[in-house]
Amino acid sequence: MRIAFFRNKVDKMIRKIAVYCGARSGNRPEYAKAAYEFGKKMADHQIELVYGGGKYGLMRAVADGVLENGGIVHGIITEELKDRGAAYEKVQDFRVVENMDRRKDVMMKLADGMVALPGSIGTLEEISQAISWTAIGDNAKPVAFYNYDGFYDNLDKLLKRMNKDDFLEDIYLDTIYFETDFDKILQFMKDYQAPAYRKY
Repeated sequence: MRIAFFRNKVDKMIRKIAVYCGARSGNRPEYAKAAYEFGKKMADHQIELVYGGGKYGLMRAVADGVLENGGIVHGIITEELKDRGAAYEKVQDFRVVENMDRRKDVMMKLADGMVALPGSIGTLEEISQAISWTAIGDNAKPVAFYNYDGFYDNLDKLLKRMNKDDFLEDIYLDTIYFETDFDKILQFMKDYQAPAYRKY
């Protein structure tokens, strides 16, 4: 196996960000407040939100942060979740897709970058796919974690352990960004250059 170390430039314009986050609000009101503020900052920067289309938890909070401050929201939800009453049809661009795989595919294609706010297993699964596709060459877009109150500290440590034990190469570890400041996350995305995919 060998790794190509050159980098491929991508579009520097960040017009849409896919946000993955919890359909629950967590056990502290600060989580929803932080998600709302993240959405507000997106609207302030004229960045459109791409998210899972839900009306509960942090998903609702980040969408409201965008909507209530003049921004645009793209909600992508599955038929199953819509039928269960989870859809937030207040968003301007609301799309219903057949399954979770299709939802993830549409979200990644629409967005110029992906961010994980606090959430659970679904959030982790979605952002992990975006990360893993970087190494195989199927995702040339930046991936970041909004690490509110150290929520993702243990994941950061795990990724560094993977790197230390030679399961994760330096160039792919360096593409994963943990930060609590919106402006720094946005700058990371604007500066991002995708690494070459892993070659065997």
